[in-house]
Amino acid sequence: MSINLEKRISALSRLGEALKVAAEVLERGELGFSESESAVIDVQRQSTVMNPWFSKENIVFSFQAWSKLLTRDKLEMWISVYDKKKLEIGGSKQVAVINAGNIPLVGFHDFLTILLSGNSYVAKNASDDKLLLPYVASLLISIEPEFISYITFTERLKEFDAVIATGSNNSSRYFNYYFGKYPHIIRNNRNGVAVLDGSESEAFFKSLADDIFIYFGLGCRNVSKLFVPVGYNFDLFFRSVYDRNLVMQHNKYMNNFEHHNAILLLKQIPFLQNGFLILLENPAIPSPVAVLNYEYYSDEGQLFNTLIEQKENIQCIVSSNEKIQATDKLKSIVIKEGKTQEPGLANYADGIDTMEFLLSL
Repeated sequence: MSINLEKRISALSRLGEALKVAAEVLERGELGFSESESAVIDVQRQSTVMNPWFSKENIVFSFQAWSKLLTRDKLEMWISVYDKKKLEIGGSKQVAVINAGNIPLVGFHDFLTILLSGNSYVAKNASDDKLLLPYVASLLISIEPEFISYITFTERLKEFDAVIATGSNNSSRYFNYYFGKYPHIIRNNRNGVAVLDGSESEAFFKSLADDIFIYFGLGCRNVSKLFVPVGYNFDLFFRSVYDRNLVMQHNKYMNNFEHHNAILLLKQIPFLQNGFLILLENPAIPSPVAVLNYEYYSDEGQLFNTLIEQKENIQCIVSSNEKIQATDKLKSIVIKEGKTQEPGLANYADGIDTMEFLLSL
């Protein structure tokens, strides 16, 4: 029998409070005065050594973002659209999860959804992200000890009833081959894009900078490409985002910038750059770290058709264009500038309703 729904909601809302405290401890940057403070400082430092892309600032941002979502009101509103009887009874399935490791706590939404649905969580973490989710799980277990029998981290998935796996386009083919016989959600590579029309303000671009630079652009919701009208002038964009030059202090980021800068110069490919970000005219949606692709458009209707055709490769669209926001096939993935890395609880990756999937098992 699963944990009572009220206990699940209460524990997860208290986890939000614990993550807020953890973020505050890290922001303070002092040595821990208590065992709990020392634990979060230690896990952050080890995580950053294990994976330098997991900077303290990015871990803090992730903790803060989830702490804002894990409130009783938001949790109850989220689940209010689902079958309450199924939620109260809870599932009895072992759900295997293969987590990506591109950004801190990238697999937390699956963790949250599986436990809130009353099912059991069995996860294999990415090799460069083995510490953060187990740490958060330990916080939850300290709040509600009953969860200990519902959470397992393992190097080898053995017994399970369903699978949720996230990875690259190549790994998704592998996942489909091995796990296709089980009920499953297999996610592949997607990225965020932004549609500009020339009316953007400095404030818009400063918010868009969050969508580009948070997590160094490594998240599937980060903006990796701009669609701009023919003849677009990037001067205001570059001026507005220049205060993100702190990324120049990060060795791995700047190694990527210098690598791509050198290759483009050698190949004599035209590009724009401001010392830490390259703008490259390229039809591809994904872009490497420190590179932002862009593509010109001359016809708005054709642009909308392109976005619809490419929707399977797009996680979200940043735009203030009211026509895009009203387009039936696009409006569900349009998001306000500066908010791509702060999706709501019902903003499911790849548009697949994970909660509905779990309740149907």
